[in-house]
Amino acid sequence: MRYSTLLFDLDNTLFDAEAAELLAFDHALAAGGVSEPRAHLATYVDINRALWAAVERQELTPNQVQARRFADLVAAAGLDADPTVLAEQFVIGMGRFGDLYDGAGQILATLATTATLALVTNGLGAVQRARIERLGLEPFFSAIVISGEVDTAKPGTKIFDLAFEALGWPPKETVLMVGDSLTSDIAGGAGYGIATCWYNPGGGSAHPDAPIDHEIRSLDQLPRLATTGVATAS
Repeated sequence: MRYSTLLFDLDNTLFDAEAAELLAFDHALAAGGVSEPRAHLATYVDINRALWAAVERQELTPNQVQARRFADLVAAAGLDADPTVLAEQFVIGMGRFGDLYDGAGQILATLATTATLALVTNGLGAVQRARIERLGLEPFFSAIVISGEVDTAKPGTKIFDLAFEALGWPPKETVLMVGDSLTSDIAGGAGYGIATCWYNPGGGSAHPDAPIDHEIRSLDQLPRLATTGVATAS
């Protein structure tokens, strides 16, 4: 078998985090007494994206993002709302809303019969644990490492050390990192010295120097890729 251990990202790889985020944002602002939440969505997206980029640069922890993004939103948009309430309700919504991508559960079930799977995800512990429990994902994974629980994040090497330790240090040449983010999943896997698989369902383009070993458009390409090292045609 070409790859006997697969490390998975969660958000926007297995789980539709963008859809969940929209619903959680509406829920949080409504709970905080803010009318027309979507009027402030673009401001929030810019703030949140910048903060998570700082997490990837190891300048912030995921837990610091939880409160700061809504404090920054209240200040930037001039909202009459308590940012602590918004942050708490957003976390509740992020765990409550959203689903796996179609077929993701079956792909995990198939892969788990022949390979060892681990989840290595950037995010808040409360959010990701709520999703994992609600969607019944835990049985698929031999290790689950969440950046908000360990105070380190992809693309840093420490989070991969923790995953490898939990898995009993599999040989790096047998491990594949699967994820949608070039800056965290792909850069992180390559920086750790393991093969990478870019999940790119929208057919986006990457810099020619991006350290991508494999690219897939659909998760159902993974079983063959894990077995042979070659993905089926998209």
